[in-house]
Amino acid sequence: MARRKRYTPEVNKKTALMVNVTSLTDMFTVILVFLLQTYNTSEVQLEPPPDLRMPTSQSEGVLTQGLEMTLSKESLSIGKEILAHVNGKDFNANDKDPKDPNFIPALFKSLEKVSKETTVKAVKDGQILLIADRELPYAVIKKVMYTASMAGFPQVKLITTSQ
Repeated sequence: MARRKRYTPEVNKKTALMVNVTSLTDMFTVILVFLLQTYNTSEVQLEPPPDLRMPTSQSEGVLTQGLEMTLSKESLSIGKEILAHVNGKDFNANDKDPKDPNFIPALFKSLEKVSKETTVKAVKDGQILLIADRELPYAVIKKVMYTASMAGFPQVKLITTSQ
C-alpha cells in the first residue's frame, strides 16, 4: 500500500505579505465611539441627611447626574418635599395604594410632575439617584423602584459611601 503525498500549495516567497487594515480600522472606530459615549467627566455632589446611614461599597463607578431621592427610616422625599412616611419596616398604609400595596401614589404624581417640568437630560431619560438608609428592608426600596419605573424612571441607582 502506497502512502499518498500531502498536498502543499506553491508559495511564491518573493512576494510581500499584504495586510488588509480596513477591517482593523473599522474595529478601532467602533471601540472609540463606544468609549466616547460611556466616558463621563462631570462630578455629582450629593448631601445626604445627617441621620441617614448609607451602605458602603468598594466599586469605583463614576456617578452621573439624575433626580435625587432620599429614603430614610422615617420618610421618602425628593428634595425637601416629603412624599410618604416610613415606619421603619414599611410605608404607612395611607401612603400606599389600596389596590396595589407596592404602588406609592404620591411618588408617582411627583415623578410625573418632575418629568414634565425638567430640562435636565438625565432626568428626562429616567435616571434616579436613590439615597437610602442601609437598615431599610429591601421590600421598602423595591416599592420605590416599582413606582418609579411605572412613572417612567426605570434607571434607579442606589448611592453608597466608599470605604
